[in-house]
Amino acid sequence: MKQPAVTLVGMGEEGCLGLSARAFHAVRQAQILVGHPRFLEFFPDFSGEKIPLEGPLKKQLQGLAERTGEAHLVLLASGDPLFFGVGSIALQIFGREHVGFIPAPSSVQLAFAAAQIPWSDAQLLSIHGRSIHGLVAKLRWAKKAALLCDPDNSPQRVALHLREYNDTAWEAIVCEALGGPEQRVRRFTLEALAETRDLHELCVLLLVRPESWRAPSSLSYALEEHFARRMPKLGLITKREIRLLSLGALQLQRDSVVWDIGAGSGAVGIEASFLAPEGRVYAIECDPEGQIICQENIKTLGADNVELIAGTAPDACAALEAPDAVFVGGSKGRLDAIILQAYERLNAGGRLVVNAITLENVSKTIQTFEELGFAYDVQLVQVSRSVPLAGKYHRYEALNPIHIFSLQKGTP
Repeated sequence: MKQPAVTLVGMGEEGCLGLSARAFHAVRQAQILVGHPRFLEFFPDFSGEKIPLEGPLKKQLQGLAERTGEAHLVLLASGDPLFFGVGSIALQIFGREHVGFIPAPSSVQLAFAAAQIPWSDAQLLSIHGRSIHGLVAKLRWAKKAALLCDPDNSPQRVALHLREYNDTAWEAIVCEALGGPEQRVRRFTLEALAETRDLHELCVLLLVRPESWRAPSSLSYALEEHFARRMPKLGLITKREIRLLSLGALQLQRDSVVWDIGAGSGAVGIEASFLAPEGRVYAIECDPEGQIICQENIKTLGADNVELIAGTAPDACAALEAPDAVFVGGSKGRLDAIILQAYERLNAGGRLVVNAITLENVSKTIQTFEELGFAYDVQLVQVSRSVPLAGKYHRYEALNPIHIFSLQKGTP
């Protein structure tokens, strides 16, 4: 097999002792050895050029690309370079036809082995150099997980974040300096981990649910009482049956970006976030009281991929990223402007759903859609719920009828 111009060799903290014969041979054949200084120290007798990787990684590798034609380059990487590692960047810069890989066991493999936990059903996530927001959403259905951390998103910060968003049903296992002489495995409650200050900077955090834990459903089917609401305005929350129909009309994907305009208590946006755990939801609310209640619901219900936007649409939406789905539950008299902006900003194939309760908003929605030439669907939904009567009987109690308008933006 032809030797590639660039070979990525995976290493662990044990250094050369963990290298396979093939990996060791690749290093010996290299003219340029590139890697983190702690990895380069394992090769004091290397006769070629050593280049430490420090600072912006992508920029450094781009600077090395022009040298691959003159010398064989070996890049020392941590564990498996293709597992949340430098491998993806190397493929982009050097080209697939010029790159080869000799992986070592990943830090996640080493962590589960050290903790003696089977991991075929584990969720694997990296918050190394990434935002921690959305972590709770991604962990919502996980029974166990492994997290690659960094000094900013440390295990302590993860513990604080999980507690902040009311996701506390975890045992935390911190696996430090894996494969090296300082290897250590410790188990914590989230409360204890949040207070710990002596963790090694190189660590993997394992999270394991208790045996009694049961995964939540994708949709909560929760009544209004499940959410904190504005008092005394108890009616200002989208009712359960309408939420389900509206969320279905939005046709969300796992990574959808959603605008919830006139979020109120946040019920629609929060449940949208459960359907789009890898996406982002922006809950736009202008009422100060509503903002407080919405934020409370976001924290209590663990919707950390929902961001509250305090302001009035459409102005408050101007700086938001383009959405894949827009739900309009309140408009403050600016419904036509909101519809126009939402449609213009929607990504191709995106969905717009408008709930209209008053006859005036029904008329305004139809008028705006017709003037703009939009093709749309509308359903008039009337729901009645059973309520007790005289102790042993039941009767139906009607909720306010509501119009659900929906449309899809065409592709260019």
